[in-house]
Amino acid sequence: MNGKNRSQIKIGQLVDIVLKKDQRSGKLTRGHVKRILTNSANHPHGIKVMLVEEDQVGRVQGIIE
Repeated sequence: MNGKNRSQIKIGQLVDIVLKKDQRSGKLTRGHVKRILTNSANHPHGIKVMLVEEDQVGRVQGIIE
């Protein structure tokens, strides 16, 4: 799953996100979802979330099953 649809993302789920500072390099950060920050049903660049680990914020690039 690609993380562009809000309905696919749940609190506590393990995801890969790209942080704002890593957008150019494409480096991914893995963690568990603490909060879903995007209000719309979908977003072309990925749903913005906050991770439990260090309250990092980024856009979901992949959902780990």
